[in-house]
Amino acid sequence: MSNVNDLYPSKGRVIIHVDMNAFYCSVHEAEEPEKYKNKPTAVSGSVEQRKGIIVTCSYAARKMGIKTGMTVRQALKLCPEIILIKPDFDLYRKYSRGFMSIARQYTPLVESVSIDECYMDITGSKIFGSPLEIAEQLQKRIRSEWSLPCSIGLAPNKLLAKMASDMKKPNGLTVLRIRDVKHLLWDKSCDTLFGIGRKTAEKLLKLNIRTIGQLAGTDEAVLVKHFGVAGSWMKAAAHGIDHGEVNPHRERNKSIGHTTTLPNDIVTREDVYRVLLNLADQTGRRLRRQKLVATTVQITIRRPDMATITRSHTLQAPTQSSDDFYREACKLYDKHWKTGEPIRLLGITLQNLALLEETALQLDLFSYEQQPRKEALTKAMDRLRDKFGEDAVLTAGMLGDDPSALIRNKRIRGTSLQKDDGLLYIDD
Repeated sequence: MSNVNDLYPSKGRVIIHVDMNAFYCSVHEAEEPEKYKNKPTAVSGSVEQRKGIIVTCSYAARKMGIKTGMTVRQALKLCPEIILIKPDFDLYRKYSRGFMSIARQYTPLVESVSIDECYMDITGSKIFGSPLEIAEQLQKRIRSEWSLPCSIGLAPNKLLAKMASDMKKPNGLTVLRIRDVKHLLWDKSCDTLFGIGRKTAEKLLKLNIRTIGQLAGTDEAVLVKHFGVAGSWMKAAAHGIDHGEVNPHRERNKSIGHTTTLPNDIVTREDVYRVLLNLADQTGRRLRRQKLVATTVQITIRRPDMATITRSHTLQAPTQSSDDFYREACKLYDKHWKTGEPIRLLGITLQNLALLEETALQLDLFSYEQQPRKEALTKAMDRLRDKFGEDAVLTAGMLGDDPSALIRNKRIRGTSLQKDDGLLYIDD
C-alpha cells in the first residue's frame, strides 16, 4: 500500500462509471436464476396480448437477433422460445439501491444518473487501493452480493469514463486515458462521442466532419459559428477533455413525462383525448407527489413510420393541475395534428418545473373562488389513490383497453417512457 499514492494523479481526478448490463433482465435472473439464467428473456408489456415493444433483453436473446425497441411480434418470429417478462419497478429500484450502496462505500461522491448507472469520483479513495483495484472490487462485489453483471469505465473525467464503460459489454472493465483518445476514438464516427446525437452528427456531416478525429482537428470558431457554445464543448470532448464534476446531490427534475406506445394505431379525436387524459392524470400525480409545479406542457406524437413531432405551450402561470395539463395537451393536438392521421405513440411532458413552496400561484378573477375547492378535491382524490390504488378514483374518460389505461398500475403498465425522481425508466 506504500506506493498506492503513485497510482493516483497529483492533479486531476479519477472517475468511475458503473453501467449495469441488461439491467431489468439481469434483475429477474438474479431473483429467479432457475427460471431465467442463460435463457433468452425480454422485459415487455401486454405479455398476454403479445403486443408492445421490447424494452430490454438478455444477452442470450441478443445473440438471437433480438433488439431493444423491436416489437414483441418481431421478437417472437426471430426467437419463438423467448421468455417475456412484465416489468417490476419496485424490484428494479431495490436492486438499484443495492448496487448504489456498494458504490457509496468507496466514496461519498456518487452521482446516480439513471436507475442502472452512476458516476463515482474516487480521487480521495486511496485507502481502498489503486483505482484499478477499486474498480475490480466494485465489479466483483456487485456480482457476488447482488448477482448482477456490470461494465465499468475508469478514466480521468466523466466523459471518458462513460465512453470506457460502453467499450466492453457485458462484464467489461476498461481504462481510458486522455492519451488513448487519439488511437482509440478518433477513427470512430461523431455520433459515438457521448453527448453528440444523431441530428448533431448529421449537421457535422454537412460540414464534412465525419469522425471524432476530424472534429478534434476542426477550427473551434467554425464549430461555434454553427453550434454556439456547444461547439466549444464538442472540440474539447473530441480531445477527451471534460470538466464536469461528479455531483452527489442530484438536481431536481427538469421534466416529468409519460409516453405510451399503442398496440394499434388510433385515428379518432375521442381515442386521442382518452389517452391524453390518462397521461395528464399520471404526470400530474407525480408532479404533485414531488411538490412541484410546471409552466410548460409538451406533447409527443409518433406516426406508424416512426416519424415523431413534439409541440409545446408555456402557460401564463405555473400549475400542478392535471386538468390544465390535459386541456393544453388537447389544444396542442388539435392545433398541430390532422384528425384521421394514424398515431402509434402519444406522450405528455411537463417542463419548467419549480417547487410549489417557492412559487406564487396566480389566480384570475374567475377562479379564485373555485380554486381552493378544486385543490381540496384533488388532494382528497390523491389521498384515496395513495391509500387504495390508482384505480380507486377514475373518471369515465380514463377507461379503455389501450396501454394508457395501464400506466396507473406500477406492475402492469402499457408501453411507456416514464421520467420520475431524476431516473429514466422504460416500462412496457
